[in-house]
Amino acid sequence: MENQSSEILEKPASFKIHFPKSFGEFFSKIAELAMFAFKNLKEIFKPPYELSETLKQMYEIGYKSLPLVAVTGFIIGLTLTLQSIPTLSKFGASSLVPSMVALAVILEIGPVITALIFAGKIGSGIGAELGSMKVTEQIDAMEVSGCNPFKYLVVTRVTAATFMLPVLVFLADFIALIGGFIALNLTTQMSLKLFLMNSFSSIELHEILASTFKTFLFGFSIGVVGSYEGYNADRGTESVGIAANTAVVISSLLVILIDMIMVQLTSIIF
Repeated sequence: MENQSSEILEKPASFKIHFPKSFGEFFSKIAELAMFAFKNLKEIFKPPYELSETLKQMYEIGYKSLPLVAVTGFIIGLTLTLQSIPTLSKFGASSLVPSMVALAVILEIGPVITALIFAGKIGSGIGAELGSMKVTEQIDAMEVSGCNPFKYLVVTRVTAATFMLPVLVFLADFIALIGGFIALNLTTQMSLKLFLMNSFSSIELHEILASTFKTFLFGFSIGVVGSYEGYNADRGTESVGIAANTAVVISSLLVILIDMIMVQLTSIIF
């Protein structure tokens, strides 16, 4: 009876995450992940090129994520502007609200928040999809039939994630600025042209380029981690949930780590 009750109270498989239990396992996992990413980079340039599957994944990963990203971007711009107006008004700097919102959204909040949402939706989806294919031995069947499952399943998804996340970030930033414009016009009257001119007056070109470049790194890391966890899932249905959860956690941590490194490099170089 006690064994049955302990099994009932045991944490469900959907909440389990596979973390390294020692430093040796930690560095081993990093090495395996790096080799997985390097293999992906090599396979990109080898024929045959799975163009149709890549375009399909771009649609699945990019287009179907647009509504969530758009709503999030609008709320970020609206909320950030509404919170900034009272603070800057105390110092007589209400005219700086567009610049402050643009700097925060374009350089930091937009890319990071969008990437974290992308990791939660796409990273977990890739991990669960490939994990279920691993469990049901579909990947083994592709290898037996002479198909290259790594190129068809992994390379296409990583490529799609790498190139679609910057597009989503660009759209999220634009929608966030529209939300900021709407919030600003609730208290003051400002034309959209003047709002955009003030927004970009304090942003340098190299800052925009650096912010755009790191979104490619975000997308690549999310795609690689999600594909790695799903492609190397253990046997059993429980491993599908573990692969999805682990992909979200690790890719989210990588997004924050990459952002920190890129901010430091940008400050040093420029």
